[in-house]
Amino acid sequence: MKCTTEVRDGRTILIVGEERLDASNSGELREIMLNLLEVGGQKLVIDLSQVSFIDSSGLGALLSGFKSANLRSGSLVLAGLQSRVQSMFELTRLHRVFEIFSSVDDALAQA
Repeated sequence: MKCTTEVRDGRTILIVGEERLDASNSGELREIMLNLLEVGGQKLVIDLSQVSFIDSSGLGALLSGFKSANLRSGSLVLAGLQSRVQSMFELTRLHRVFEIFSSVDDALAQA
């Protein structure tokens, strides 16, 4: 899975460099998020701006990361959702669970 991380303003930004977040790579994303949380990245911003498709496996991986962050008294927010991905969050009502920002800069300014 293509992912990069950077730290800005005390937050760890995970940039998902895949067009699809589905059963083929969601397990890997789950592991990456868990590893980041374990090494001290308590405030995660997940940049999904390059992701144009997400399925239930991808949603499940993000939800798992969200729960892991909460268990560690951390936070996980999402940024840069394309309209198709945003629609999946609304369809599953997960937009009520996650804080979703239009860009990473907005997430850093408000989260």
